[in-house]
Amino acid sequence: RNIIHKKSRILQHYFERSIGVPQSTMTMTLTNFLTLVLLLEMGIPSQSFTASSSLSLRGLALNKAIHGSSPLYAADAATAVEEEEEISSILRPSYPIEPVPLRIGHGFDIHRMVPFEEAGQPVVIGGVVIDHEDQKWLDVEGKYTGTPNTIHKTQLGVLAHSDGDVIYHSLVDAIFGALTLPDIGQVFQDTDPRWKGCDSSKFMEHAYKVMTYYGYKIGNVDVTLILERPKVAGFKPRMKENIVRLLGTTEGRVNIKARTHEKVDSVGELRSLSCHVVVTLEKVDEGKKE
Repeated sequence: RNIIHKKSRILQHYFERSIGVPQSTMTMTLTNFLTLVLLLEMGIPSQSFTASSSLSLRGLALNKAIHGSSPLYAADAATAVEEEEEISSILRPSYPIEPVPLRIGHGFDIHRMVPFEEAGQPVVIGGVVIDHEDQKWLDVEGKYTGTPNTIHKTQLGVLAHSDGDVIYHSLVDAIFGALTLPDIGQVFQDTDPRWKGCDSSKFMEHAYKVMTYYGYKIGNVDVTLILERPKVAGFKPRMKENIVRLLGTTEGRVNIKARTHEKVDSVGELRSLSCHVVVTLEKVDEGKKE
C-alpha cells in the first residue's frame, strides 16, 4: 500500500506538471488504477511490486508509459517524490497551489532585546552577528539597576527560542504567505527542542526548498528593519549577501532598509526589534529550466 501510494504521487506529479491536470483531481482510485495498468502492461503481476524493487519498477513503468525510452523523466519524477517527502505535510495543503504568474507575500517579526547575560545569545540579523558597544537599555522592572525605568548600559542579546533573526523569520513567513501556506510558528514551533538556539538560515533553506517545490523563484525582496540601536548600516551588505545566497537570487532583487522607531515604545527603548518583509514570487517557466 505504501509503494502504491508513492507510485500514485509520481503520477500525480507528472499529470500536474506536464499535462496540467491539478493534483486535487487525481484521486487515489484513479492513480492506483493507472499504476496497475502500467505494471500489467509490462507483464509484472501487481503482487510482485515489492519494496525492494519499487524504485526501479516505478521508474520503468513511468518511463514506458510516458516517454518510451528516456529514463530522464522517470528520474525527475522519483526526485520529485523524494523532495515531497522532505516537505512536511503542513506545507502540502489539500487544496492546489494554483500556478499564478505572480504571488505577493508579507512577513513580520518582533523579538525582545535584553542584556546579553539574560538572552544567552547575541543580536543576529540577516545572518550577521551585530557587534556593538554597550547600549542604553531601559530597565523597566529595575531588574538590573534596582530602580524601575532607569537606564542600564549593557551588551544586548535577542530573547528567542531560535537565534531570533527577525529578517530571516519575516522572509520565511513572507514566502509561506505568498504560497498560502501556514506561518513560520506552525512549521517551526517554539516548543520544539529541535529549534532551540537554531541558526535561522536553516528555516530559510527550507523556505527556499518549499518555494522551488511549488515552481516559484524570487521576484524581489524588500526588507524594512526597525530598531533604535545598535546601528546596522555597516552590516547591511553582508545581510544582503546572505539573503541572495540562501534564496538563489541576485543583488538586484533584494533590498534592505533600516530605520529607528523615534524612541517610541519598546523598540525605541531598545527593548525589542522588529522587521517587515514584502516578497514577490515569480512562476518558473518549465520550458526555460536549465
